[in-house]
Amino acid sequence: MTILYARWPAALAARYREKGYWVDLPLSDILSRHADSDAIALIDGDRHYCYQELEALATRLAAALQRRGLQPGDSALVQLGNVADFYITLFALLKIGVAPVSALFSHQRSEMDAYARQIEPALLIADRQHSLFADDDYLLQLQTRHPALRVVALRNEDNSALSLAAMLAEPATQFVATPSAADDVALFQLSGGSTGTPKLIPRTHNDYYYSIRRSVEVCGFDATTRYLCALPAAHNYPMSSPGALGVFYCGACVVLASDPSATTCFPLIEQYQITVTALVPPAVSLWLQAVNEWGNRHVLASLRLLQVGGARLSEALAARIPAEIGCQLQQVFGMAEGLVNYTQLDDDDEHTFKTQGKPMSPDDEVWIADEAGNPLPVGMTGRLMTRGPYTFRGYYRSPEHNAQVFDENGFYCSGDLVSLTPDGYLCVQGREKDQINRGGEKIAAEEIENLLLRHEDVVHAALVSMEDSLLGEKSCAFIVGRRPLRAVEVRRYLRQLGVADFKLPDRIEMVDSLPLTPVGKIDKKNLRQRLSSQSSLS
Repeated sequence: MTILYARWPAALAARYREKGYWVDLPLSDILSRHADSDAIALIDGDRHYCYQELEALATRLAAALQRRGLQPGDSALVQLGNVADFYITLFALLKIGVAPVSALFSHQRSEMDAYARQIEPALLIADRQHSLFADDDYLLQLQTRHPALRVVALRNEDNSALSLAAMLAEPATQFVATPSAADDVALFQLSGGSTGTPKLIPRTHNDYYYSIRRSVEVCGFDATTRYLCALPAAHNYPMSSPGALGVFYCGACVVLASDPSATTCFPLIEQYQITVTALVPPAVSLWLQAVNEWGNRHVLASLRLLQVGGARLSEALAARIPAEIGCQLQQVFGMAEGLVNYTQLDDDDEHTFKTQGKPMSPDDEVWIADEAGNPLPVGMTGRLMTRGPYTFRGYYRSPEHNAQVFDENGFYCSGDLVSLTPDGYLCVQGREKDQINRGGEKIAAEEIENLLLRHEDVVHAALVSMEDSLLGEKSCAFIVGRRPLRAVEVRRYLRQLGVADFKLPDRIEMVDSLPLTPVGKIDKKNLRQRLSSQSSLS
């Protein structure tokens, strides 16, 4: 199967090559360039992997999958947590030209079904420790619905025919790497999405590798970096900004954490002398609370840089990081679709605390549009428009949606509402799209509304955001029902449909009717104002 996607115009591609952004190497080069190194690349619990070993394991798995018939142009559905096998699998697939969709470990049946429908995977790699794969029921459903799925490998599996560990133990005799072309799709990233169907973002070797290399330069990563990966490894942010792939590119060390809590991370930072990590704002709040309550700032003494992204960081919280945690703050505003903005390591407090950084590439083209698509002057808030050497040219198999989010010149409208400072820094003001950012986890309102409407007693449903001091935003579902529905009943129903826990409505409000705009759409602004009024009265 050949994976089709929107390519860059020839003139832009030539310019990006001429300027050295695109180097026509496969992403597997990130690891193979250190194949002879005995430096520690990855720490997962008690297991330490040097670069030689990581490269050998990735090659063994690549050879095992190749023997089972996987070919360049095939796709894979992968669901692994923050474990070494995640990176081993990623590099193995890159070596044989198989493009993975890496689902988050928090995703359930609803998300997995959507991804499988879009890519029709030839390969599934998952973990028996996930509830979906604790038995064979869901696995058999996938194989029945998707006949292209011909190879399955499971972590923590006793049956050697399905065991990922058994494949990793097979010798890589006569293996010949078959990576896809540098202009072809290397992997799919996940869109936060504001529509009912999760969108897939094709990332090529050339564009993604440049994003990683440039991020390394901007963020000052080098061979001495010790990076704690505490956010989900499959997220674009801890993968490539510069993330774990940036660390591997430098020949440095990644330490895996199971979650971003202070309880989990602080001992790892002290034990392994971590120098850099990345968090979302809610985790920052909990770290600050832990530092002040426990009085253990000394355990963070090695930490020199804390990156914060995934959701807007308030100025007040930003200012507390260097004062209370004792390290430098770097704000990161990026998107899995491409554009990444960083505050600079030599920025003053005004820029570091009050902006979300500036585009990292000289060829990032950014401007702000009004609702009619006209350019706005500096300082005015409007829609973010961008294109560049690592910003994609279209969602996978989504022509109608692409027509809505790209203009005639190939500029992508991200749905973010931002303003530009005179010196080119972005200040994020909010989201235009109907999306809820729950502590960095994106919830497409339409997706949950469509599922709620499948309930026999739900007549109308609207999901809106409500402010939350810890997570930034939570979700509230306004429901018009044929009978009163209890919150626990609604959440149980969504769980039965396979919805991830973070997408479950935090609050349920039963109402007689939903307010409408003059053109007959649900007036969500009115609903959010109701929640705000209720909050101010409580």
